[in-house]
Amino acid sequence: MPVTDAVLHLLCGKISSGKSTLAASLAARPGTILVREDAWLAGLYPGEQTTLAEYARNAKRLRGVMGPHLVALLRAGLSVVLDFPANTPESRAWMRTVFREAEAAHQLHYLEADDALCKARLHRRNAAGTHEFTVSDEAFDLFTRYFVPPAPEEGFTVLHHRQAGTGREEA
Repeated sequence: MPVTDAVLHLLCGKISSGKSTLAASLAARPGTILVREDAWLAGLYPGEQTTLAEYARNAKRLRGVMGPHLVALLRAGLSVVLDFPANTPESRAWMRTVFREAEAAHQLHYLEADDALCKARLHRRNAAGTHEFTVSDEAFDLFTRYFVPPAPEEGFTVLHHRQAGTGREEA
């Protein structure tokens, strides 16, 4: 049973599936803060995000220091929107330790979008220059190979968001 009303919001979806847009919307709620992995990684490791291996190394470092901070925020009663990709069982396992240690509720938002839709959005995002990282189609394909949708046996409370273009849009 959660000790506060705080909720840890987790986001699962391919690059440009709409995670950050949803995160900003969720973070607009009272008593809720947004923690964005891309902003932290770009600020802490400028120029060091050019390969998957560099991303994995830097993300692991960030999670190591961010975990206790997130637990403290949740225990203080603040809800947290964690705009970190919950895209593999391993990343979700780390996130599970955060809400369990904090004794907080959670919601895993799974944004389902097909590759064509994500790439179209990615091209617009890259052209706009508004994101910390420019991602090529090749990098999208590489990261997408590691994407694993959440499975029921992982035990998360999943809210499924089907995006336009998947053939199964939500009302």
